[in-house]
Amino acid sequence: MAAAGALAPGHVRSPARIQQTEDAMMAAFMRTLNPLESRDDAGTGDGLEETELYRTVIELPDGGEIIISDIEEITPDLLEESAELAAEILAHRSRDHLS
Repeated sequence: MAAAGALAPGHVRSPARIQQTEDAMMAAFMRTLNPLESRDDAGTGDGLEETELYRTVIELPDGGEIIISDIEEITPDLLEESAELAAEILAHRSRDHLS
């Protein structure tokens, strides 16, 4: 639509706008030709590689399984609560299919 409007009689393009468009286009082109260099030590010292992840698999009564993962140690209380919640969701889901 903008291109069709530019062809309308009496339409005059602003030289400043043309220059802005060309500058933006050339800046994008130059970034593509000359990408920023990545550091060899990027990400070091940020603490992410030292983070220990805890993962536990719980077998569900219907033969399925639920995987619990956390950055904090997984306690037996959390496992029990997660298993009860999963069982409740599954029971609710089976009741929905029966109604």
